[in-house]
Amino acid sequence: MIHFRFPFILFLYIPLILMWLTWTVRARRTKAIFAKSDIALEENLFQRVDFSRIRWQKRLGVYGLILLVFAASGPQIGTRLAPVERKGVDLVFAIDVSQSMDAEDVKPNRLEKAKFEISQMIRKLKGDRVALVVFAGSSHLYLPLTTDYEAAQLFLDGIDTKLIPTQGTDLSTAIQTGLSAFTEESEHYKVFVLVTDGEDHEGAAIDLAETASNQGMIIHAVGVGTETGSLIPIIEKDDSREYKRDRQGILVTSVLNEGLLRDIARAGDGVFVRFDNRAASHREIMNAIDTMEKRTIQSHVYAEFEDRYQTFAFLSFLFLGVSMVLPTRKKEGSTWRGRIV
Repeated sequence: MIHFRFPFILFLYIPLILMWLTWTVRARRTKAIFAKSDIALEENLFQRVDFSRIRWQKRLGVYGLILLVFAASGPQIGTRLAPVERKGVDLVFAIDVSQSMDAEDVKPNRLEKAKFEISQMIRKLKGDRVALVVFAGSSHLYLPLTTDYEAAQLFLDGIDTKLIPTQGTDLSTAIQTGLSAFTEESEHYKVFVLVTDGEDHEGAAIDLAETASNQGMIIHAVGVGTETGSLIPIIEKDDSREYKRDRQGILVTSVLNEGLLRDIARAGDGVFVRFDNRAASHREIMNAIDTMEKRTIQSHVYAEFEDRYQTFAFLSFLFLGVSMVLPTRKKEGSTWRGRIV
């Protein structure tokens, strides 16, 4: 596959084509002029001219110009390995996918609002590695640490409340899974962002956050929802809508547990942020990440197209040079001493 650094230069082929057509028309006209002339006369007039070399002179000149335009357009062929260094932090998002995240006290619902804000954060990352963890009654590493932000966006878009059949909200398991996503030995430069409505059904999350903080990790807590709460919609296969009820048949209202999430953030030496109906709710976390000390996460290589104009430029100058020095006179020839009557 060929790429061009300056593709607009290829438009110079248009005047080259016009020049070639002009030469072709002139050659035909010249041939027509001498079509009815005497062969002996023509041979004596052009006895010292080598028309074959003239044709090759023009061909080489045209070939040289074609290659010169191609070289000037900056062709890039093949790949070359180049070292790249990235500076940043390891950032792990743990996203609650329990049924309570379908509550609509935050529009369009809690999970979609969380995904939108996380997406905005990923767009602003520069060199940081990002991972995704999903959790409900259990937790799973959904996307390992990566610097491929486009892949992270695709995985994020695919998250919904049907990913994990085990319902509930186990924050401690989510934190444990998130911490296991970090691959480097160093405790520093690691950020864990817990995104949930705070309904912890198991406990022990605060103690785990404090332990992680003592190891140099930062845990931020994001509360999705409002203090007034909302009913939890259940969409059936026929698109009919019901609302979640407890065992006594009473409608369940999911309320943001802000107090618990503030305690987790405090224990994890992080900040608490609420994702509600305000715009750009993620800025406080991004500011905290931007002020952190960044380290070189990895020195890897990536493939890029390599400039290959040199060969075409050399051939161009070679053809043009030969066309300029190529003699068009014959070395020997008889001299006509007659006269034209």
